[in-house]
Amino acid sequence: MSIEEIYSIFRCHPTITTDSRNCPEGSIFFALKGENFNGNAYASNALQQGSAFAVIDDKQYYDPADSRMILVNDVLTSLQQLARHHRRQLGTPIIGITGTNGKTTTKELIAAVLKKKYNILYTQGNFNNHIGVPKTLLQLNSDHELAVIEMGANHPGEIRDLVNIAEPDYGIITNVGKAHLLGFGSFEGVIRTKGELYDFMRCKSGTVFINNDNPYLNGIAQNLQLVRYGQNHAEANSIEGRLLSCAPFLKFEWKSTDSSSFRTVQTQLIGAYNIDNALAAITIGTHFGVCADDICSALEEYVPSNNRSQLKKTEKNTLVIDAYNANPTSMAAALDNFALMDAPHKMCILGDMKELGEASKSEHIKALRKIIEGEFEQVWLVGEEFKKALSALDTETIGITTFSDANEVIAQLKESEIAGRTILIKGSNSTRLISLVEHL
Repeated sequence: MSIEEIYSIFRCHPTITTDSRNCPEGSIFFALKGENFNGNAYASNALQQGSAFAVIDDKQYYDPADSRMILVNDVLTSLQQLARHHRRQLGTPIIGITGTNGKTTTKELIAAVLKKKYNILYTQGNFNNHIGVPKTLLQLNSDHELAVIEMGANHPGEIRDLVNIAEPDYGIITNVGKAHLLGFGSFEGVIRTKGELYDFMRCKSGTVFINNDNPYLNGIAQNLQLVRYGQNHAEANSIEGRLLSCAPFLKFEWKSTDSSSFRTVQTQLIGAYNIDNALAAITIGTHFGVCADDICSALEEYVPSNNRSQLKKTEKNTLVIDAYNANPTSMAAALDNFALMDAPHKMCILGDMKELGEASKSEHIKALRKIIEGEFEQVWLVGEEFKKALSALDTETIGITTFSDANEVIAQLKESEIAGRTILIKGSNSTRLISLVEHL
């Protein structure tokens, strides 16, 4: 069956599901396959649960007598092609966003600002991969005036594939840093892959919003229509920002280059590094005609709730939670910010940074040196990579304790209560440091 024919069905049944346990009445079930599952095996069950149609690609599960079954060559490809076709039919202006760090927070801030004026669709959570992007696009409807689509990658070519599905009219790379080096091969590989968004925008003659302070982004931004922002005063910037304080919440001021006065914003975000994310949202909001008062109120009202840049006060401690992900760039930024924070009895609980390949040992050693420079009262390191790095570090490490995993930390917390501390919790998601919060 052709994509046009599937699209005719989709217009009558616009709810998409890929989970046979969640099949709303009248939905279309796409039988995706993975390393450990074959969605085709659940197609009949999806139809029984309420789906109106099931798209499959395995003939052994296909019943030609059942007109509700749609046989295609590849279910994932069909899902992606359907999303692109739908995007083209509506023609909704799309802002594509990627980057090593801050893309989810930036996406949330952009959405908060644009919602002040527009009916928008934006990526929920971090559904930013080859499945999440098409599923988000298929939620577009004629009422949406703009869409903000987040795109993530851990291998070369993934951003290229995602932009070819979403076909954004506007683009932003928040930054580039050392993450997923195992998949990208090198920092240069990271830059090239994130730059695939720029490559698409160059071919489409779209508009790119760029942090003018970032030399790596400027280095790959030739022949693009650029709207610049930054903290360094530059005539080319459309938006200029200045950090005021971070004690502990980010406070900054900003102005457009055609204005003579700054506006002050008191956010509910932890981390001075979030000023760049906020300036990106301001720049995009300004470009789309959101008034300055609404921009400021949107940024001040936004409360992070996704284990990124959160401050949580418990009965025993004050927690700085940044436990969704970690790489050398974000770890350094978090430690620098925590070192500057005016808080008593500072403690770090840090988990391994994953997917760094051959650079893992050296990058964990760099992180350890920064930890020691921070002169924190107590440091707990969680994971084998930090253990290896600590054993290779020929320096004084008083106050540093290592644990194999989060379960060992929990056991220690049950045995010896930690109280009266300000604690930074930072690590890759797979280290499960978020499970420590209820014990602190």
